Amino acid sequence: MKSIKTLFVIAALTVSSLAMAEGGGDRTFARRMEAAMKRSMDAYQIAQKQGTQPPVAESKANAVDQAKY
Repeated sequence: MKSIKTLFVIAALTVSSLAMAEGGGDRTFARRMEAAMKRSMDAYQIAQKQGTQPPVAESKANAVDQAKY
């Protein structure tokens, strides 16, 4: 009976460690965010040098949709 309990504990620890393993998605998302931030900062700096209005992102949601929240 003790060997079965030990086997269950080992199996539970193995399964939990596999479930917590990182697939690399966080790193990929972080790299994309950093690249987008760099592009936007570059565009902002170019607009500042040229003296033009910096680009602004527009929301695709309707004003009606935002009024609901």
